[in-house]
This record gives sequence, C-alpha cells and structure tokens, in this order.
Amino acid sequence: MDTGTHVVMGIALGALATIDPVVASSSHAAVGIMTATIIGSQIPDIDTVLKLKNNADYIRNHRGITHSMPMLAIWPLLISSILYLFFPQATFLHLLLWSFIAVGLHIFVDIFNAYGTQAIRPFKDTWVAFGFINTFDWFIFGSHVVAIGIWLLGAPAGPTFFTLYGILVFYYLARFITQRMIRRVVLNLIPDAEEVIIASTIHFFQWRVAVTTKEHYYVGRAFKRNISIYEKFDRLPVPDNAIIRAAKKDKNLAAFVSFSKVYNWRIEEKMDATYVTFTDLRYRSNGHYPFVAVVRLDDDLNILSSYTGWIFSTEKLQKKLIPAVV
Repeated sequence: MDTGTHVVMGIALGALATIDPVVASSSHAAVGIMTATIIGSQIPDIDTVLKLKNNADYIRNHRGITHSMPMLAIWPLLISSILYLFFPQATFLHLLLWSFIAVGLHIFVDIFNAYGTQAIRPFKDTWVAFGFINTFDWFIFGSHVVAIGIWLLGAPAGPTFFTLYGILVFYYLARFITQRMIRRVVLNLIPDAEEVIIASTIHFFQWRVAVTTKEHYYVGRAFKRNISIYEKFDRLPVPDNAIIRAAKKDKNLAAFVSFSKVYNWRIEEKMDATYVTFTDLRYRSNGHYPFVAVVRLDDDLNILSSYTGWIFSTEKLQKKLIPAVV
C-alpha cells in the first residue's frame, strides 16, 4: 500500500491498543504504543531510500528482504528495544506485541496489490502478488480515516475498529471474487491463455488485463465484467545475439527483467546509437506503456547509458539517457 494508507493503519492499531488495560492506564504508555504501531506500519518500506541511489536497485529490492519472514521478528525487536528506553511504562512486551502486529499487517496487506512482496523469503524468492487491491485504495484509506475520526470524537476503540476490520474483510473478499469473475470472462474470450494477469486500478470498477498465450500477448481493460482488448502483440522470444547479450550486462535492464512478467522488446539502430528497449505491457495508460528499460550501445556494443522506470514522454526519456554520456 501507499505511505498514507500505512500511516492510518498504524494510527488505527495504536488506537485499538487502548483496549489493553496496561495501555489505557497510562497516557505515557499509550503514546509509546501509538509510536510503535506507526513506526511498525512504515519501517518495512525503509528500502524506498534505494530510489535515491538508482531505479535498478530500487526495482530489484523494494519489498524484498525488508518484507521477508525474518523481518517479522527483527523489526519489532528493533523498534521495541529503542522505544522502551523512552516509554518504559508501556513495557517491553507490549511494545513488542503491538509493533509486531503493525509490521505483520504492513507485510500482509502488501501482498494483495500487483507489485507484491517477497513475503515467503528466505524459503523462496518468489514475489507474492494477488493484484486485487490497488496500491492506493480510496475505500481502505477513507474507511480508516472515518474510523479514526469517530474514535477521536469519543467512540470506544474496540467496537469502532473491530467494525472497521470486519468491513474490510468483506471488502477484500468482494474484490477477490470480482477478480475471479473477470478471470473467467477472460478465459472464455481467450481460451488458450497460459497466464492471465488482472490487476486493480484506482477506479473501483476498472481493472488492467494482460494475457499471455503461446504465440501472443493481449492487453486490455475490464470494466465490471466487460472486457476490452486494446492491443495484440506477437510473442517473440528475445534473440540471443551480440546486441542483446551486450544490453543484458546492464543493471537497469537486468532489474527490469527480474521484475516484469509480460514485456516485448525492440532493437533500433539510430544515428547516435543502437537502442534496446524492453516495455512492460501490464501498465497501459492512455494508449502508452510507461514502464520501460532502455539501453544505448555504441558501434562496438559498449553501453553508453541506460534507464529503467516510468516514462511518459520521449523527451523525458532522452533527458534521462543523454546526460549520462555528456
């Protein structure tokens, strides 16, 4: 989920913790627990700082080890050990418990969007991504804000937040069922599909659709149960030639391939360089595919520059690539 949603989730957990007599009996303890749940709800995303380094490291590692099973123990222990120095009235065990719940909830809810996490690492490096909740969901964020507001106005924490979580359980089930219904419609439309990716969008009734068959990729949208296929691409294997082998040495392209499940490629020989472009087909927006990896090679197939990330115009892409060779 996005940062704002994780913040309100942390506040909600801190408020719910006041049903615990130890927390309710001391304002100092309550502040400590609230601090623990807010930090716990954010700390798995500490790897976002990798974006300051470069997109390749960010794409490869974001929601990786920081969202893994060992961190379910490491993050709460770290948070509790530090906060106990400032909030001893909260007790170490209570800080540990509520920071564990906050960290666990963060990691758990992140598996439901299209990006996913490596939540079962170190047993497997597989990315777990169910895709039926958008990274930012208005209903999830808004319902938390409403529940927190009701609590601040004096409503008891227990009934308020257990009602919130009950509603959200049904919401998640509704989104999951809707995704499965759309999948069945897609399979009726494209019966030879080998893989079907259906990902939610910020709009409640709209879903992104990407389908892989033996020979083609299909890209479309679903609105409720109506499927629109916008484009069909030949599924061409990436060639094993000198240009591709040289491009694959680049870390930006390697990061892209490690992350993208459905993509096409092209090689363009231009006046200034040879361009190798890989385009992710899952994120079509207004007829454009903004998530790409591009490698520029000279005549001797040396890497001049490269980029991976979200690009919405050719001009912006050139600005990303050209400064690297100036």
